[in-house]
Amino acid sequence: MWCQRLPWLLRGRRGSTGRRWPWLPRGPGPVLAVPARCHPTAPASPCCAWQLHRDHLELRYGSTVMRLDFVWLRDHCRSASCYNTKTNQRSLDTASVDLAIQPQAVRVDESTLFLTWPDGHVTRYGLQWLARNSYEGQKQQVMHPRILWNAEIYQQAQVPSIDCRSFLETDEGLKEFLQNFLLYGIAFVENVTPTKEDTEILAKRISIIRETIYGRMWYFTSDFSRGDTAYTKLALDRHTDTTYFQEPCGIQVFHCLKHEGTGGRTLLVDGFYAAERVLRQAPEHFELLAKVPLKHEYVENVGGCHNHMIGVGPVLNVYPWNNELYLIRYNNYDRAVINTVPHDVVRRWYHAHRALTAELRRPDNELWVKLKPGKVLFVDNWRVLHGREAFTGYRQLCGCYLTRDDVLNTARLLGLQA
Repeated sequence: MWCQRLPWLLRGRRGSTGRRWPWLPRGPGPVLAVPARCHPTAPASPCCAWQLHRDHLELRYGSTVMRLDFVWLRDHCRSASCYNTKTNQRSLDTASVDLAIQPQAVRVDESTLFLTWPDGHVTRYGLQWLARNSYEGQKQQVMHPRILWNAEIYQQAQVPSIDCRSFLETDEGLKEFLQNFLLYGIAFVENVTPTKEDTEILAKRISIIRETIYGRMWYFTSDFSRGDTAYTKLALDRHTDTTYFQEPCGIQVFHCLKHEGTGGRTLLVDGFYAAERVLRQAPEHFELLAKVPLKHEYVENVGGCHNHMIGVGPVLNVYPWNNELYLIRYNNYDRAVINTVPHDVVRRWYHAHRALTAELRRPDNELWVKLKPGKVLFVDNWRVLHGREAFTGYRQLCGCYLTRDDVLNTARLLGLQA
């Protein structure tokens, strides 16, 4: 028996632009009320109802049915004694909560859930807050709204580049740049003075520069000064960088300072667009690529540079509660020996990898751009793969890696969902 109360005030929020990743399968069957204790209230709209179970409260609010554990409800209390609103940090000692706790009384009004605990403490939750922050509510939301693209979709969108002065001097220019970057995984700034120093100023506008084994601001030509194919004139197939780091670098910045020759166009491929196509056509391949951990390795012994880096993780990384893809780790150059799964899984993994590779190599998924002095490219290294065609002549690039947390932090402070 459900306790009827409240008009429907809110549907689960679904995010905004961008295609959405499907939800994970729901748990088996309905929750049994054993024992169920109902608290009748005045009859009202059937769009909201609640029921007590032995260890949780079941609350139907609009189209969302939430199952809220009693310990969770006590732990997340936002009262003055449990939560510091000045620091936005929990004050309650979670380890002090009785793991068998049950509320002594439950009451619901038009917008709020009230729970009275055995010690007399009262917890209040806004129903909209619960709809947003419950597991069931989160399953219906996307963490990062995106627009997935192939070459035609991106070109038709006519995403504008941002002028350097607007980017550096105005919040409006910076916000427009970050919105483009968050939606598409790539963004351009134009009219930048073609020097390493000016490129660094640009990068620091949105993030702390991440120093790696390649230094802080890297600067290279095809002199093979490092033990990496990037330091040659050869073509580079599509890939993401630093897969051999435990946490691959989040954002990469490219600025071509000079090129006296031919070729050298940059290839960009939306890895999430390709992954979604695999998910739709062969979900078992997507699932395997998201589960099998792989080692990636970088071994360097060139000149005075000696490094041995190993990173471990699946090709596709998803949030488990809503199956939203947040990271692709794809680099056939740096993938190490596959020795983390038995032979019967290995063969299936190769089939899954082949399916993803076929999508990544589809010509209509390839966006080719010619980098030139003054035009700086920012790439989401967790999403967009990059490559390069072979070139002739002297070609000089500079750039850096940015810390992902700081870029997203800048975006959120400007009011963007990131």
